[in-house]
Amino acid sequence: LDFGKELIFVMDLNTEKVEVFSKSLICPTTGISYEEPSPNTFSFNSPYGYCPTCKGLGVEEKADVAKIISDREISIADGGIVAIGKYKKNNTFNYLQKLLAVEKDKLETPIEKLSEKSIKTILYGNGSDEKAPFKFEGIATQIERSYHDEISDTLKNWAANYISEYPCETCHGQRLRKESLHFKINGKNVADVTAMDLYEFYDWVLSLDTYFTGNDTIIARDILKELKERTHFLLEVGLGYLSLKRATGSLSGGESQRIRLASQIGSQLKGITYILDEPSIGLHQRDNTRLIKSLRNLTDIGNTVIVVEHDKEIMLASDYLIDLGPGAGELGGEVVAEGTIEEFLEYDSVTADYLNGKKKIGIPKKRRKGNGNFITLKGASGNNLKEVTIKIPLGTLTLVTGVSGSGKSTLINNTLYPILSQKFYKSIKNPLPYKSIDGVKWVDKVIEIDQSPIGRTPRSNPATYTGLFDHIRALFAKVPESQIRGYQPGRFSFNVKGGRCEECQGGGQKLIEMNFLPDVYVDCTKCMGQRYNRETLEIKYKGKSIHEVLEMTIADALEFFDAIPQAKRKLKTLVDVGLGYVKLGQSSITLSGGEAQRVKLAEELSKRDTGNTFYILDEPTTGLHFEDIRILIGVIQKLVDKGNTVVIIEHNLDVVKVADYIIDIGPEGGRDGGTVVAQGSPEEVIKSKKSITAKYLKEEMEL
Repeated sequence: LDFGKELIFVMDLNTEKVEVFSKSLICPTTGISYEEPSPNTFSFNSPYGYCPTCKGLGVEEKADVAKIISDREISIADGGIVAIGKYKKNNTFNYLQKLLAVEKDKLETPIEKLSEKSIKTILYGNGSDEKAPFKFEGIATQIERSYHDEISDTLKNWAANYISEYPCETCHGQRLRKESLHFKINGKNVADVTAMDLYEFYDWVLSLDTYFTGNDTIIARDILKELKERTHFLLEVGLGYLSLKRATGSLSGGESQRIRLASQIGSQLKGITYILDEPSIGLHQRDNTRLIKSLRNLTDIGNTVIVVEHDKEIMLASDYLIDLGPGAGELGGEVVAEGTIEEFLEYDSVTADYLNGKKKIGIPKKRRKGNGNFITLKGASGNNLKEVTIKIPLGTLTLVTGVSGSGKSTLINNTLYPILSQKFYKSIKNPLPYKSIDGVKWVDKVIEIDQSPIGRTPRSNPATYTGLFDHIRALFAKVPESQIRGYQPGRFSFNVKGGRCEECQGGGQKLIEMNFLPDVYVDCTKCMGQRYNRETLEIKYKGKSIHEVLEMTIADALEFFDAIPQAKRKLKTLVDVGLGYVKLGQSSITLSGGEAQRVKLAEELSKRDTGNTFYILDEPTTGLHFEDIRILIGVIQKLVDKGNTVVIIEHNLDVVKVADYIIDIGPEGGRDGGTVVAQGSPEEVIKSKKSITAKYLKEEMEL
C-alpha cells in the first residue's frame, strides 16, 4: 500500500480475478476520485466545493432574446431590436442589411417573417461560417461580452438591460461540483437538503435520530442537537416557510431581523440589551403571537428588550411603554406618555387613545361593487403558486392577504405587475409563469407605489421628486431683482453651475471617506450647508431666500405659497397624506420607507388622472402609526373614488377591514401555501373555515 501510494491490486491466481483496494476515495470503475471531505467540500462559497462553471452561483448571466427583441411584429428598421433602437446610418445597421440580403430578407420586414437563419445570425453572429464575406459578432454575443467586460461601465450598464439569469447548465442550479453531490445522508445530498423549507428540514433532522447507528451516533449527537435547536428557533419566529437556500438579498427587512433574533435566542446569553426596530414588519397576526413569545423568552432569561414598534399586539404585550410626540418632525421629540400598560392607557395621547379604544379606524358603511369590469389572471404558477386564478373587480380597493410566505408577492409583484408593465410600457422584466390574462383593456396604466427611496443621494428631496421645485425656481426667477440681474430659473438649481456653491457642487454637504469605517457627510465649510452662492441667496421672495424656502416644512410652505395655484395643489396633497412636518428640501436618504411611499402617493394624487389607473401597493402601513394609517386609508379611498383600482398586499387588519374585496392566499406559507382560500367582501371572507386571516379579521371587525 505504501509503495502503491495507498492503492493495491490483488489478483486471485485461481480465477485471475483482480480486485482493487484503496485507502483513497476512488472509484475503480469510473476513475472518479475524491479528496478527503471537509466542510469546504460542501460549500458553494469555496473553490473546493463550488461548481467550476458558475462559481457557486447556480445561475449563468446570458443575453435574453425576449428582452433584445420585445416585439416580433415590427421590423428591425422600426426598432424591433430594442438593444439597437430604430434605423440609423451606422456600421451596425449596414452589417445587418448585408447579412439579411444573403437570405433575401430586408430591414423593413417584420421580424416574425425573417428566416430562422437570419435571426440566428443577427443574434449570435456568423463566426462559424468560413465563407462569410465579413465577420459579425452578433448582438446577443456583443451584449454578453460587454456585460462581462470590466473595462467600460457605460457598456456594462447598457448590456445589463438585456441580461437574464438562467440555471447553470453544468450543476443545474445546485451550485456544487458533482463530486460534492455524491455524498449522501439518508438518501439526501447537500443540494437536496438546502432546497427544503425549514419545516421539511426540521422533520428530516429529527428522522436522523433513527438513521445513525454505532459510532455514527456518537459523532452526530452534538451536531444534530445544534441543528434541532437552531431550526426550532427559526420556526418559533415564524420563518418555517423559508428554504435554506433562499438568497439573503431576497429577504424582507423583517425576515432578516427575525433570523438575527433567532440566532440571539439560540445563543442563550444573559444580561444583554437588545434593540429591535419594527420586528413585526411583514408578519401576519398569527406569526405576531410567535414573535411576542420569542421576545418574552429573551427577557425571561435575564435580558432587556427595547422595541421600536407600531404594532398594537406588541405594545399591549410590553412591560413598559414610552410614547414620543405629540406630532412628527419639529412637532415631536417629547415624551408624551410612559408607564406600564395600565398606567399608559390612562394618558391623554393619540397612541393611548387607539390602544384603549377611544379612537379607532371605522368600517365603511358601504362596500364598492366596482364598475362591472374585471382583470382575470389565470394559471399563475410561479414559486409556490398552484395554478392560481384570481378575478380583481375594477374600481375597487382590493386587499391581497395571507400568512407570511403564502405567495402574495409572487402573485401580485412578480406576476401581475410585470404582465401589466409589459402591456403598457414594454417593460423588459418578465413575469413568473401564468396561462392568460383578460380585462387589461379596461385600464390605461399601472403604477406600483412601493417604499423604495424617492432618490438615493442627498440631492434628491420631496420638492424635486414632485416637480414642485420647478415652480419654486420659476417664481424666484420672476422676482424683480432676478430680472434686473438676468437670472433664469436654472440659477436657483443646486444641480447646475451658476447659482450653486461650487465648493460642494450644490450638495450642501461633502462626503468624507473613512476608509475602514462608513463614509460620513459633513456640512460644506463655504456655504455652511446652504447649497447656493452668496449672489443667489441675495434674491428673496416674500423675504425668504431659496435656501430658507427649502428649509420650510411642507405645512408652512402651503401657507407661504397660498397664492401660487400650481405649487399649492402639490403642497396640499403632501399635507393630505400626513407629511406636513417634512421639510421641502429634506434629503430623500433621511426619509423612511413609509414617508417615501406617501410622497409618491401625493405625486399621484396631484395628477389629473383618467380614473382608469391600476395602483399596486405592497404593505404601505410599514412604519406607520395608527393615526398615519387612518390618513393613508383616506388618501387611498380618494384614489378609488376617482374610479381607479387599488390593489394592496397587507397584513394590517385596520386596512384589511376597509377593503371592498379581499383575496386571501394560503392556507400556510411556503409549500403549504399558494392557493386562494377565500375571496369576497370582508363580511364574506370572515365566514371562511380554511382562512387563517378570517379568524383574526372577524375579531377585529367585532371590536
